[in-house]
Amino acid sequence: MEKTREPAIQVKNLYKIFRVGNEKVRALNGVDLTIYKGEFCAIVGTSGSGKSTMLNMLAGLEKPTKGEVIVAGEHLEKMNENQLVKFRREHVGFIFQSFNLLGTMNAIENVALPLTFRGVDKKIREAKAVEMLKLTGVPRVERMMKEYPFQLSGGQRQRVMIAMALVCKPKILIADEPTTALDVTIQAQILDLMENLKQKTGTSILFITHD
Repeated sequence: MEKTREPAIQVKNLYKIFRVGNEKVRALNGVDLTIYKGEFCAIVGTSGSGKSTMLNMLAGLEKPTKGEVIVAGEHLEKMNENQLVKFRREHVGFIFQSFNLLGTMNAIENVALPLTFRGVDKKIREAKAVEMLKLTGVPRVERMMKEYPFQLSGGQRQRVMIAMALVCKPKILIADEPTTALDVTIQAQILDLMENLKQKTGTSILFITHD
């Protein structure tokens, strides 16, 4: 008998309606979506098509007007803000198109930062950061670990961001236009990297893009 696939994300009859003056704008209009554990799924659309709104719903950053958002078995629409903060910290990793790295920290320290917030011992969190950096296949990784964001190329900074998003081993990885600022060759490398990481970690990846 074929093994039943386990959903990682389920969206059921999802609506998000904004009021602009006297007009109602339907950013999401009855969306249904299922992403299974270990899948790589892309949400593709032009600017203004509702991609960012969908991301905010899946990350628990906004409440839906109507509908259900179930991530890792939890109903986000029923959670209060404290519960949502805890849920995101424990289950969801984020990668954004801008390089949100702290300029005063080197690559290892940036990757280890989410573990710092969890109170993990310094030696343990730095060891895990090194492990994740190596997993991302960063070129000349031994040297690069001690370098600061301004010393890294765009592709290297994006790999550090990916390592940072994965260091807590999230069940869901949400990537919001993560390759927009990179050239075509580096974009392909980052996409291959994310596919390989999905295979190695079992993380479900949701990729938001206009391209």
